[in-house]
Amino acid sequence: MGVLEDKARARLFYKYLSKVYDTINPLVWNTEMRAEALEWFDPQPDDRILDVGAGTGFATEGLLEHVDEIHALDQSVHQMERAFQKFGRRGPVKYVRGDAERLPFADDAFDKTWSSGSIEYWPNPVVALREIRRVTKPGGTVLIVGPDYPHNELFQRLADAIMLFYDTEEADEMFDAAGFVDVEHHVQQAKPGSPRAITTVAQVPPAEEEPTAASETAGEAAAD
Repeated sequence: MGVLEDKARARLFYKYLSKVYDTINPLVWNTEMRAEALEWFDPQPDDRILDVGAGTGFATEGLLEHVDEIHALDQSVHQMERAFQKFGRRGPVKYVRGDAERLPFADDAFDKTWSSGSIEYWPNPVVALREIRRVTKPGGTVLIVGPDYPHNELFQRLADAIMLFYDTEEADEMFDAAGFVDVEHHVQQAKPGSPRAITTVAQVPPAEEEPTAASETAGEAAAD
């Protein structure tokens, strides 16, 4: 486990990163990449949408171009305070401070769920993905953006020490264990030589296709 997959360390990290996050973020996840991801996500005006790990609101800002209201969850109060400056505390963005592995929402609460730049900090990503599946309606779309595993051996060692990086094969395993269907991965990059992102678009199975208890057990074994 990387040092930033510890939740307390991640909160401390973002206490300081939040001050420069909006300056650094476009170097690896820019408006063009966000626009492309939004096309895959295809939010509709009446969709009820959850943004997990919303941070300072970069993705939220793009989502608000398509829908009137967003529910935004983050564990870092410092990141959320930056978002308050953009959207206000009471307005189109409904803020919740919380943990991706224990989402404080009812089953099937959202039509679609988005998460960009958050999965890499989840100690158990399969548990969090299952939570996202739980709160998203059957047949709903989920989009997750995370860091692609580097090809350079030196960068691989550095990545392994910091947080979760993964390739498309590992992504397949995680999303399968979490019970998603129709999973597609897109590798995005701000410019040649910059870090790559894996943007995964997946579907929550229709109600009649929900995984059986046996497949859930198999998924738990895969997550351990």
